[in-house]
Amino acid sequence: MTAILYEHPLNERIRNYLKIEQLFVQATDSLQYPLSTSHSVFFNALFAILDTLERNDIRGDLIKDLEKLEQNLVLWSQAPEVDKQVLESNLKTAVALSSKIKTPTPQWLQLKADKFLTGLKQRFAIQGGSSHFDLPQLQYWLHQTDTNIKAQCQHWLALLAQISAALSLILKFMRQRAEFKAIATDSGFYQDSGEGLVLLRIKVAGDLACYPTVSGNRFRYSIRFVSPCQETGRKYVKEAMNFQLAQC
Repeated sequence: MTAILYEHPLNERIRNYLKIEQLFVQATDSLQYPLSTSHSVFFNALFAILDTLERNDIRGDLIKDLEKLEQNLVLWSQAPEVDKQVLESNLKTAVALSSKIKTPTPQWLQLKADKFLTGLKQRFAIQGGSSHFDLPQLQYWLHQTDTNIKAQCQHWLALLAQISAALSLILKFMRQRAEFKAIATDSGFYQDSGEGLVLLRIKVAGDLACYPTVSGNRFRYSIRFVSPCQETGRKYVKEAMNFQLAQC
């Protein structure tokens, strides 16, 4: 059975990165289905992305990480075994994205000025507030041609394309920092130093009836395996466990 991959951030910056990455996946995947049924997924994801960008300095964090990546790529170019073509391609991408994101007026701010989205966002923020009788404009919009509806959604996502692309590039190299190593524990519990780490990636065999929970920070972290329990919700695993771990 295929292994299940779990990822856990060790600081707030990476937590926001992973959150937005998942929201982009939800918004994009929802367009594969008729918007008459998947529009709630799309708009909830879109509005959550905007809220995260507004409440956190994601733009500033991305610029700093892109600049660090540029510096590292230049250093890696001196290694004899590196693929120069791939490295130069990634370096050009990082430089271009950094330049675009540094512009005083980011493209995604146009979404905040969109009156249609603004009206929807206010209602979507209320539990059950996106009903058709509360949003006749949404019902009207959903009765346009599927081609026009998806074109509009793709236009909105295109305004966030620079954020999405920068995020993907940074997380790609972040995940490549460390290879998976086999870990064995005799009590379903594992801990280690978190110094210098920002992300944990844990692979667990899909046929095991348990999952990892992580607590910790950049100084120290612990992984405890738990299994579903009908009475208490979950219970700690006390038996020996084997899993794979990448410390990024």
